[in-house]
Amino acid sequence: MSLLTNVMEHSLDEGYAEAAARRGEVGRSRMPRTLRAKLGLAVGLVLAALVVTVGAAQARISAPSIAKEKQELIQRIESGGKEADTLGEDVDKLRSSVEAEQREALEKHGDERGRTAALLAGATPVKGPGLKLVVDDAEDAGSGDGDGDGPRKSDGFSDTGRIRDRDLQRVVNGLWAAGAEAVSVNGQRLTSRSAIRAAGDAVLVDNKPLVPPYTLLAVGPGQKFSRTFQDSVDGQYLYILHKDYGAKTSISVQDEVRLPAAPSLNLRTAKPVRTGKGSTS
Repeated sequence: MSLLTNVMEHSLDEGYAEAAARRGEVGRSRMPRTLRAKLGLAVGLVLAALVVTVGAAQARISAPSIAKEKQELIQRIESGGKEADTLGEDVDKLRSSVEAEQREALEKHGDERGRTAALLAGATPVKGPGLKLVVDDAEDAGSGDGDGDGPRKSDGFSDTGRIRDRDLQRVVNGLWAAGAEAVSVNGQRLTSRSAIRAAGDAVLVDNKPLVPPYTLLAVGPGQKFSRTFQDSVDGQYLYILHKDYGAKTSISVQDEVRLPAAPSLNLRTAKPVRTGKGSTS
């Protein structure tokens, strides 16, 4: 037992214990542990404050440069926008000039067949007797979200008294079938390539939104033109919209109707006009 007691009480050899004690006294700081912790914390705080101060100083130095670059970018954007607007206006003027010269050439040099084709294509303005047809939504027109049993129930739309794109399509087709030579909707001249479509509750003619009331002008043979349209299937369709669903309509014969040329026609092919032997214009 004495041996075990001695081992437990003197687990380290006395020589090793003495050497370890000397090394500890030399390598270990004599500063108290609490003071060392406080000093380390202070040094860390000083370093953190230094980093923050340097960052703030750098941000303060770079701020004017960033603001200047931002202002220059804004000025470049505004300048580019103005330049684009100016170029767009120039393009519109040139396009209008070219279209005017094309119409003048068609009227001056074209034969009867060419003038008729230009008229039907909407390339030239036209005037003459015709009809003025005004179509408007009913006073209590809804948005068309419910169900209905009327002639426009197909495609999920209900008959709410609101004039739809397909209503205008039927009216315009009825005018053409009744003998119209030219038609416009709210001043928008229709051509063989025109499209009447819908975007939500809005009606688009050649991608241009229109608002009710819709005024349709058609050049045609006066009273006969009016009777032919009103007696047609499409004329009766319009009458049903008015009688049963409250759509507001009016039709009147006009002594003279003036329609502008279509603004978006492009000349695709052309042939020189011969003015004399061996010469062309």
